Amino acid sequence: MRTINVSEVTEKISEACIEANHFLSADMKEKLEQATRQEEAPLGRQILEQLQENLRIAGEDMIPICQDTGMAVIFMEIGQDVHFEGGSLTDAINEGVRRGYVDGFLRKSVVKDPILRENTKDNTPAVIHYDVVPGDKVKITVAPKGFGSENMSRVFMLKPADGIEGVKNAILTAVKDAGPNACPPMVVGVGIGGTFEKCAILAKKALTRPVDQHSEITWVRELEEEMLEKINRTGIGPGGLGGSTTAMAVNVNTYPTHIAGLPVAINICCHVNRHAVREI
Repeated sequence: MRTINVSEVTEKISEACIEANHFLSADMKEKLEQATRQEEAPLGRQILEQLQENLRIAGEDMIPICQDTGMAVIFMEIGQDVHFEGGSLTDAINEGVRRGYVDGFLRKSVVKDPILRENTKDNTPAVIHYDVVPGDKVKITVAPKGFGSENMSRVFMLKPADGIEGVKNAILTAVKDAGPNACPPMVVGVGIGGTFEKCAILAKKALTRPVDQHSEITWVRELEEEMLEKINRTGIGPGGLGGSTTAMAVNVNTYPTHIAGLPVAINICCHVNRHAVREI
C-alpha cells in the first residue's frame, strides 16, 4: 500500500491547469504545423499561420492560448494500492483547479447553478472522472474544455441495424452541423458503445489521446482514417472559411454495449485541444 497526501494532487492539478491553458501539447503542436504545410487553400493556410503566431505570442508573454480557458475536466486513474491521506480527494482536486485558475489569472467560466448563472469566481467545481486501475501510481489528466466546441457535441442513440454506416453518418452529421462554431481545425473524439452516459465519457477521453496514435483495433483504426478523410473533404476548413483542413484527428474509443442499442457520442474540440498529464 502506498500513501499519498492529497496536497500533492492539488499541486499537480494547479500546475497542469496553467500549463494546459498556456502551451499546446507536443502532439497537437506538431499536427498543427503539419496541417499548415499541407493546407491547399491560401486563406486556410493564412489562418493556420495566424493560429501558430497566436501560440508563439501566448508562450512568450505567458497569456492563455484561448480566451475561453474552459471548464476543468479531470481524469483520475488511481492505482488500487494507493491510499490518500490529508483530507478529501475531491476537495483536493477542486482546490488544485481553484489555485490554477486564480493564481494563473485564467478566466473563470463556471456558474453555480445552470439556470441562476451566478459565477463561482474560481472555475470550480471541476468535472471529475475516477478510474481505479492496478498498481500504486496516480495518473492525472487535466483537460480544460471550452464551450464553443463543447456546445457542438452530440449523442446519437442508434439502432443496432444502423451499423457502421450509421456511425459514420452520425459523425459527419455532428461535424457538418458544427461548421465554423467549433473553431476548426478540430479534433473529433468519438465514443461507441456502452450506454447513454458511457459513450459520452468515451468520446471525451478520446480527445486526450495523442493525435498521432490510432486505435489498436483494426476496424476502429480504419474508421478513424476514413472519417478524417471525409471530414476534410467537407470543405469547412480552418476557421470555417474553406480549405482542406477541417479536422486534424479523429480519435475513437469503444466499449461493449447492449444487444438492443448502438450509442454513439461525438465530442468535438477546437484546434487547441488542451490537455496536460501529471503522474504521482
